[in-house]
Amino acid sequence: MSVDEDARWLDWVTKQFESIAGDDKEISLEEFKTALKVKESFFAERFFALFDSDGSCSISLDELLEALDLLIHGDETDKLKFLFQVYDVDGSGSIDPDELRTVLKSCLRESAISLPEEKLDDLTLALFESADKDNSGAITFEELKAELEAFPEVMENLTISAANWLKPPDVEQKKHHTPRYLTRVYWQNNSRKLLFLCMYTCINMVLFILAMLQHNYGGAWFMVAKGCGQCLNFNCTFVMVLMLRRCLTWLRATWVVRVLPLDQNILLHQIVGYAILSFTLVHTTAHIVNFAQLAENSDYSLWEYLLTTRPGIGWVKGTASVTGVILQVLICFMVLCSSTFVRRSGHFEVFYWSHLSYVWVWSLLVVHCANFWKWFLVPGLVFLLEKIVGIAVSRMGGLYIVEVNLLPSKVTHLVIKRPQFFHFKPGDYVYINIPVIAKYEWHPFTISSAPEQTDTMWLHIRSMGQWTNRLYEYFRQAESQGVSTKKLATSLRNDRQLLNTQEELFSTTDCDQAVASNEDDAIELTMYRQNGSQCSASPPSLCGGQGSVEPLPDELGPAERGEAPPLKEVPAIFGENHRFCYIKCYVDGPYGTPTRQIFTSEHAVLIGAGIGITPFASILQSIMYRYRRRKQNCPNCNYSWCENIKDNSDMKLRKVDFIWINRDQKSFEWFVSLLTKLEMDQADEEPEGRFLEMHMYMTSALSKNDMKAIGLQMALDLLAKKEKRDSITGLRTRTQPGRPEWGKVFQKVSEENKGKVHVFYCGAPALAKVIKAQCEHFSFNFYKENF
Repeated sequence: MSVDEDARWLDWVTKQFESIAGDDKEISLEEFKTALKVKESFFAERFFALFDSDGSCSISLDELLEALDLLIHGDETDKLKFLFQVYDVDGSGSIDPDELRTVLKSCLRESAISLPEEKLDDLTLALFESADKDNSGAITFEELKAELEAFPEVMENLTISAANWLKPPDVEQKKHHTPRYLTRVYWQNNSRKLLFLCMYTCINMVLFILAMLQHNYGGAWFMVAKGCGQCLNFNCTFVMVLMLRRCLTWLRATWVVRVLPLDQNILLHQIVGYAILSFTLVHTTAHIVNFAQLAENSDYSLWEYLLTTRPGIGWVKGTASVTGVILQVLICFMVLCSSTFVRRSGHFEVFYWSHLSYVWVWSLLVVHCANFWKWFLVPGLVFLLEKIVGIAVSRMGGLYIVEVNLLPSKVTHLVIKRPQFFHFKPGDYVYINIPVIAKYEWHPFTISSAPEQTDTMWLHIRSMGQWTNRLYEYFRQAESQGVSTKKLATSLRNDRQLLNTQEELFSTTDCDQAVASNEDDAIELTMYRQNGSQCSASPPSLCGGQGSVEPLPDELGPAERGEAPPLKEVPAIFGENHRFCYIKCYVDGPYGTPTRQIFTSEHAVLIGAGIGITPFASILQSIMYRYRRRKQNCPNCNYSWCENIKDNSDMKLRKVDFIWINRDQKSFEWFVSLLTKLEMDQADEEPEGRFLEMHMYMTSALSKNDMKAIGLQMALDLLAKKEKRDSITGLRTRTQPGRPEWGKVFQKVSEENKGKVHVFYCGAPALAKVIKAQCEHFSFNFYKENF
């Protein structure tokens, strides 16, 4: 560091010290813990003891500067000595197994990782045996140093949180950067959208100018009002065209998808919505000014022009002004309730019900404007036809939720009996209505099962709003409330159907086979196992045919449903988090998404953040179904391989990279069984390398170069190599701590040269911006999943 940088660092540390030190200008242990922001007091106490060089039970500014100077400016040996002292709890000059176990246990807590005590012992022995080269029963400094040298990526930036916290922010260097929206790469990757927006803007400009010229007799403000009115005729119709989901799903299978940005219809719908708001505000303002001018030379006041029918303005009994005021209020209300902060704050119902005001908006527009019906007629008929078809499809056939699994982080896994006529593609989504949760509400969710799974359909629903929370709580309250109730007219038929199913279940001796009708279903339902070996159903157990059937109480009280008490109860099988049931539901769809283009890609990168894995769960299953169809086995030995997956008639995929980012360990349980199955399908090496590679990231875990986690990450690496299985998820794929370094990830993808790279993302919008920027840098196509 230069002299200026040293001076800046010293000034920064001094200010930070003064902000946390007491009146005595000393930092106590409690103040140190608060400043360090560690979860586990063990590390705070160890760091404090090493910082407190004079043993005064407090840290002075000089002691702090001395310790931080070593951690920030010191060489690798200095940092390693500090790390060794942290691990050497008793100060004996060596680390014994008990000390190492204590440190690793604290590392687990610091990284929010929960493992059994036996697994902790395995981690301790794996790291200890690897580091204790001379088998002396203790690890010396030289042995620890030699062990760390096997992890060069750790040695590059060995630090602790305190050092980063007290490290001054980098001075931003003033460099000239071309705005992202003006770069050639951005225009190449967004050419369809930008061309479409240009055409949309030109159409509005032409309509505005022509309308103004046609009404030049009424003055400037009258001309502006008419110009905006003509644009509103177009936009209030076009905003509906962008939400014709069935038509758009059909168009995605045609050449039109290569010309028009069909995959960004939601974004375009929002843009048109804001355009409508802008045009209405200008339209209303122009009319108010025009009315104010007319009021000066007429018998009517401004308020009579605006709020009454006396002036006779409008083609339906002079109601143009009154309907215009109502329309202005409705449009502002709809846009406000459609804002991101409303939809993302757990109030989806506000957005949902307010958006139904479009019926009143269109009705009032027909009354308000004499020419609107001409714009609306054809698109309105198509929209109405779509709604009728949707209602008809959703009511055809009996759809029932037959299984429910409550997963960590309040995720509800629904298994729905799939009708024969229901066909979908990987990544599609549906609207679902469950009358016992909310009779009139429909909510969109991605299908998480593969189309090849013909008997059932899966939905994984994260509790993030009022409806989703009610769904989760409804099934969680299995002790006091039932899971299914039927009227007398249908209960006898349903009882017999369920009892026949249960007789088949209890006739088997294996838990998974008891709930699966074929081999694939049996494997898929292993997600209900715990630790890969036990059925998740709690007593009464389903395993070994020893379960018993309990009668099912009411699912909701009659008073809550506004119904008479049920006449019949349908039996169900309960587990702690898994149960069989028979609940009526309605499904509208399926509707296509950008992920349909995955099978036309050569190298697909699938990135799911949290529950954003849902569409990719369906896609991965479908890919592996097709993969298995190409798998070949040698008749003379056990060797198996897969033919070249590239097939123009089916899919062009040559390589798939799947990246799943989760905040905590439990979230991996949502699909760990599915991912295990995918790994088993690829147990054999391929001539061209592994077709599917998985990458798991846990953001709550500290990175490998943090002193509070380095020992744990080394132990996890060693044990994973030994057991050929990750200790956190049980997969063969090692779970990486922290967040992906997208530059390095995409650089590796680019170097594989497997063809044109398409990146598909589903998750938080903030992360989407980061990934999209990196995709533009590497000239990758980027698709964001939403609806």
